Amino acid sequence: MSGLPDYSDIIKAQKNLKGIVKNTPFDHSKSFSAISGANVFMKLENMQSTGSFKVRGAYNKISSLGRDELNNGVVCASAGNHAQGVAFAAGMMGVKSTVYMPVFTPPLKVIATRSYGADVVLEGESFDDAMAAATRYSEESGAKLVHAFDDKYIIAGQGTIGLELFQANDTLDDVVVPVGGGGLIAGIAIALKEMNPDIRIIGVEAEGAQSMKRSLEAGKPLKLESMHTIADGIAVKTPGALTFEAVRKYVDQVLVVNDTEIAHATYLLLQRAKLLAEPSGAAALAAVLHKKADFSGRNTGVIISGGNIYMGLLEQILEKGMMEEGLRARIAVLIPDIAGELKSIISILVRLGASINDITHERSITTVPVGFVLVTITFNLRESSQLDTICRTLEERNKKFEVLK
Repeated sequence: MSGLPDYSDIIKAQKNLKGIVKNTPFDHSKSFSAISGANVFMKLENMQSTGSFKVRGAYNKISSLGRDELNNGVVCASAGNHAQGVAFAAGMMGVKSTVYMPVFTPPLKVIATRSYGADVVLEGESFDDAMAAATRYSEESGAKLVHAFDDKYIIAGQGTIGLELFQANDTLDDVVVPVGGGGLIAGIAIALKEMNPDIRIIGVEAEGAQSMKRSLEAGKPLKLESMHTIADGIAVKTPGALTFEAVRKYVDQVLVVNDTEIAHATYLLLQRAKLLAEPSGAAALAAVLHKKADFSGRNTGVIISGGNIYMGLLEQILEKGMMEEGLRARIAVLIPDIAGELKSIISILVRLGASINDITHERSITTVPVGFVLVTITFNLRESSQLDTICRTLEERNKKFEVLK
């Protein structure tokens, strides 16, 4: 089977995946509908087995291979989610799996991939570097290469999400999908355009990894010279030949969101919806919340594609989100380096209801006068208005301070 899958291939994939993958929830969000002006529904693939949609395509591909083709196992390259999908699927079928991952892959994804039984090799600085290494290994060992996105069976497997969307709600006007290599949006678009040609399929890329958008503008697949984004799951330098063809044929628009917008959407998913998503999984929601297209009044399905986030990055996102909402603040106060001065600052904060999170001291930098100490205090607030009260009180006490952003 070569070329793009058609609708019948996606139907076959759905039957093949029955009992293997979850038909994940498709939830309406009042909060995100109010923020965006759209009628937002979320397809929660962060709750899928292995924590992302990737297991759909991986199992569909590996199960299509004959036992003689699997004698030397399978190999793939991945920034994390496809790796887990391949390892999980191979393990279910008793097949050896080897996974090449970029050296900067979040440790959580490496650990999870190994836990499913794969041999993990860290090589290269990007998906494309890891892919080159996986291809060499396939040629040398005879292991079957399971491409992350540019494969008919992979695309068909991901397309089963489109079937589930339509079965859950056949009144959708828009479906918004994160785009990396393009396998997910290709499959979903093929499925949904067959069932409703008028539905609008919209892709979303990270600003620092716009390979599909720039390729569409050029009329052919292009390779980015460099990438930089927190959304590692959609950081792909070159779209696939098949996925580029599918996106050009079936996708109505590709939007771009920056890392700040992605982080904000990730934070809001946890804070408002109690859902843990990785940045790439939140990219489509970021486009809707930040109104990158006109979604107002439209029934909009948003794919939350994965939830495998690096805990260190999550900590940063939560910190930034709390500060943006006025629930956490940080001040730098210059005080005499004598006993009791810091206590006086802390007593003000505590009396006004702030909960101190962290305190640091700096004496050695040249901007701090001799005999003084620069104290940076991070504290949590019950509501944003508390910060104004704290600032007024510090001014009344003649304290030299600065609110840090």
